[in-house]
Amino acid sequence: MNRLDDVLPLLEAAIVDLDGTMVDTLGDFVVALNLMLDDLRLPRVDAAVVGGMVGKGSEHLIDSVLRHVHGGAGDPAALYAQAWQRYQHHYLAINGRHSAVYDGVAEGLAALRARGLRLACLTNKPTAFARPLLAAKGLDGYFEFVFGGDAFERKKPDPLPLCKTCEALRTMPSRTLMIGDSSNDARAARAAGCPVLLVSYGYNHGEPVRGVDADAFVDSLAELAGLLGQP
Repeated sequence: MNRLDDVLPLLEAAIVDLDGTMVDTLGDFVVALNLMLDDLRLPRVDAAVVGGMVGKGSEHLIDSVLRHVHGGAGDPAALYAQAWQRYQHHYLAINGRHSAVYDGVAEGLAALRARGLRLACLTNKPTAFARPLLAAKGLDGYFEFVFGGDAFERKKPDPLPLCKTCEALRTMPSRTLMIGDSSNDARAARAAGCPVLLVSYGYNHGEPVRGVDADAFVDSLAELAGLLGQP
């Protein structure tokens, strides 16, 4: 499905998600969370569990993991402050070491830049995690702006972060493409008035991504060159 044909010639900018869209960070999440759980003397979690919880910010991820390991017993909220502190400590130490850039990402970002589009990275990941990860993976140079989940009052799927990012880019939402991997990105884009393209390989809370209301889907960001009419 591609409903972008009429929009592509009008685009002035693109907003790109990070986790599950540009970088497969599931390994980082699993390692940091399990080190956190070790500190709290709680059972570990595996990648299958964590993969369904990623995408709504670190606060939601930690809360979900604590509720999962407690299995309904006790009060996970009582451990949250300590868990958040330990998670931050461990994530900053291993950030990027257990993650990899998806195939085609550099080509896709280069195609967007070659088209003259202004680029911003918008993620629910804390800014202190996002910026070092982009730098470590050699992706930071593509973006004029990097906004994490703590940059604005609300996170995706609320449209506020997209609207604020469009303001920073000085573009209208209707001329700003949202590129992501989940219903969070699509819902935020729809509410903000941005066209939206989703990748097929991300996390999407464990649900089939092609069931999400989006204007187009790609299996690799390298396909952007073809969509933009580049050789």
